[in-house]
Amino acid sequence: MSTQNSRALVLFSGGQDSTVCLAWALSRYEHVETVGFDYGQRHSVEMECRQRIRDHLKGGFANWAGRLGPDHVLEAQSLRDVGETAMTHETKIEMTAAGLPSTFVPGRNLLFIVLAAALAYRRAIPFLVGGMCETDYSGYPDCRRETLDAQMRAIFLGMEYPLKLHTPLMELDKSETWGLGQKLGGDALTQVIVEDTHTCYRGDREHRHDWGYGCGNCPACDLRSRGWKKWKAGKV
Repeated sequence: MSTQNSRALVLFSGGQDSTVCLAWALSRYEHVETVGFDYGQRHSVEMECRQRIRDHLKGGFANWAGRLGPDHVLEAQSLRDVGETAMTHETKIEMTAAGLPSTFVPGRNLLFIVLAAALAYRRAIPFLVGGMCETDYSGYPDCRRETLDAQMRAIFLGMEYPLKLHTPLMELDKSETWGLGQKLGGDALTQVIVEDTHTCYRGDREHRHDWGYGCGNCPACDLRSRGWKKWKAGKV
């Protein structure tokens, strides 16, 4: 494998899914960089969690320490400016008239992938890794395989750069994501995910549960909690 082909860029939010994806990439590539996006999210605490997670992966996993490269943070505040959603404003988390949850930020993943692709081009990185999933998700259309395949085709046509997007969680439910993290990094990685990752849409870092921190009743907490319980039950 050439040096260039051993390079990957992980879309890294500081959440459970992107942390598992980062571990997945570190187990496969010689050089792994991360990129996060500041889009005015209510749960901006996830941006603070990112560096702690990276520090733990560097300090606690000898096989990965030398592979973890630079971190990048890109501004995407225009997503907040174009309209209110429950992810960017203090509005109620509910289903909308369009049949989508109010946490859906139109164009979010599409913009993130374009920005990550541009960064990968500049950094001579041929692989992106993202935590999108259509098995156990909140109904977001920009998480679907069909959407992502179409966008990557457009990016190839627009950049003439053979960039590939890996989505290792695409067909996993949340319990299987817990299991994949355990397989990749054992109890040590599971502990990092519980203590340091952030998923809660409300940005709650005060309430500690077996599965980590969060309000315990938003859709993200519900998915994470149910996945934890199913995974733990299957381990017994």
